[in-house]
Amino acid sequence: MLRIHFTGVDLARVRMAGRPDALWETILSFHRLRDRRDARLFGEWRTETRSRLNSETRTLGMLIPSRGYFPDFLTPVEGQYGWDVGLDALRGIRPERMRRELQLLGAGAPMTPRLREFMDCGDKQLPRLMGELRAYHRAAVEPYWTHIQAQIEAERAARGRALLDGGADELLDSLPPMLRWRAPVLECDYPVDRDVRLRGRGLLLQPSFFCRRTAVTLHDPELPPVLVYPAAAQLASAPASGEAARPVEEQRQRTLGKLVGHTRSVVLRAIGDGATTSELARRAGVSLASASQHACVMREAGLVTTLRRGNAVLHTVTPLGAALLKGGAVAS
Repeated sequence: MLRIHFTGVDLARVRMAGRPDALWETILSFHRLRDRRDARLFGEWRTETRSRLNSETRTLGMLIPSRGYFPDFLTPVEGQYGWDVGLDALRGIRPERMRRELQLLGAGAPMTPRLREFMDCGDKQLPRLMGELRAYHRAAVEPYWTHIQAQIEAERAARGRALLDGGADELLDSLPPMLRWRAPVLECDYPVDRDVRLRGRGLLLQPSFFCRRTAVTLHDPELPPVLVYPAAAQLASAPASGEAARPVEEQRQRTLGKLVGHTRSVVLRAIGDGATTSELARRAGVSLASASQHACVMREAGLVTTLRRGNAVLHTVTPLGAALLKGGAVAS
């Protein structure tokens, strides 16, 4: 079990990440690629990603085991500001830190010759690692980035509501079931027994599309505290076909034809920064059943993401929906 210990200062410094972290998504997706579970969510994604992978991933496979520890330097804190910023931080990693973290990969077992070679000349091996990371990201993550963004934005909307309704206590209590808020400790199912003491530094909550079953945190307790956890939105909004992570342009083209009309334009605009079905019906001046039906059609078209929270659902506009509204592409 993982136990994260908060002080009053830490509660005041809990914050939600502003966007998906491209490096965390890339590293965690590499786990999903080799995992046969969750075929309903990731089956099509695995097939399509493997078909696009024309480059070598042996270095990634060496540094990212199927389970357990992987080096903290692969997910620098700067990654929260974007892919390029994160790569720049990774490029500037200090050799001594790289060697220290690589030694943890071989803990408890003889170090392989390839890992020993990488550790001994890590600065020379870094360009190879960066090249593999870029190629893998282009194949596995970049084609699905709009969908990943929509899921994380929906998650942020739901947690933001919890924060507004009841403060940090409500926010932490609203996290997915594998995370349990027992003030002043946030507990999490975890492969090992570990305590993290925030000591007034606060905590960055980073929802992730490719994180599954358990949350993840950095190994080094001196690094800025971050908790990467599964975004609940990925299950709530998965299409019936199970192709949650796959671009579904053909489906969207068929469904977009249903969207022309004044009422759905009003409904899409009424969602605003997020709305439950009841709020949507009230804002748009339609019945509850009608609001639910309109939201369903727009969700199928990729314009809306829906996240279940307790007995209610929260609808948010995706980047595609926002672009249509901004460009006036929805008929009025």
